[in-house]
Amino acid sequence: MSNEHTVSVQGRQLTFSNLDKIFYPKTGFTKRDVIAYYNAVAPVLLPHLQQRAITLKRYPDGVEGNFFYEKRCPAHAPRWLKTTAVEKKDGSTIRYCLIGDLPSLLWAANMANLELHPFLHRATAPSRPTCLMFDLDPGPPAGLQKCCRVALWLRDLFLALGLQSFPKTSGSKGLQLVVPLNTPVTYRRTKAFAQAVAEALSQRFPQEVVAEMKKEMRTGKVFIDWSQNDDAKTTVAPYSLRAGAQATASTPVAWEELESALRRGKADSLRFTATDLLQRIEKRGDLHAPVLTLKQKLPSVLHLPV
Repeated sequence: MSNEHTVSVQGRQLTFSNLDKIFYPKTGFTKRDVIAYYNAVAPVLLPHLQQRAITLKRYPDGVEGNFFYEKRCPAHAPRWLKTTAVEKKDGSTIRYCLIGDLPSLLWAANMANLELHPFLHRATAPSRPTCLMFDLDPGPPAGLQKCCRVALWLRDLFLALGLQSFPKTSGSKGLQLVVPLNTPVTYRRTKAFAQAVAEALSQRFPQEVVAEMKKEMRTGKVFIDWSQNDDAKTTVAPYSLRAGAQATASTPVAWEELESALRRGKADSLRFTATDLLQRIEKRGDLHAPVLTLKQKLPSVLHLPV
């Protein structure tokens, strides 16, 4: 049997290799499975990647091997794969990959890229984030259960400000909360606002929430990472695989699911594998679709109702 397999995908020639290589040893999930997953999930994933520079996270030997982040789009990428220049702090530029269509997505999967990390802005407007992003990171022994509680507090705070927010699992140990804006705003404003929100919650719930970066302060609490709201930061995309042992994926969830998990004490019900997620999408579609279009204006940081 040949080690390579060439197919045409939307008019582009792709050569897949090492398809039987096991990427997730504990589940037997192979490179073929990774490619098949991204092919199936593409209709809901690609809209969240459109016109956004992507940091690739590659695992050539699977999740138990070494990995590396790849910002610069590889020189051996196909000529048809689009790139965009991203200016760095020192004035230099790096050309990042744009993963905006199915051939590009499957090419990345064949490159052993398991995770996709886009910026919060589009390449056409690099100084304008399209949303607020909060990463809820539990410090042991706190876990996903406590993250649910903190996410609901954040939801209520935003509702009091007239803002809708949308949760998703990180696919790892925590949750992420997205507040779509899709209106003119700067990172300076979104970052200051996000920090003010995190600090307000930590002051109101000091035994549960921390807003400071110091790891020694996070024990048993949920760190609300507001620093993601920066033009140099990327965040894992919804529906991206994660490199945990069970082939989990970052999964949009509904608020009622968080409420139910918290009430029943079963936050583990919010951990979804690639197989779970494909079945879920068939039933529920893209719960994060409003993040792409909902227009909301950022309020003043001076009037947080906490």
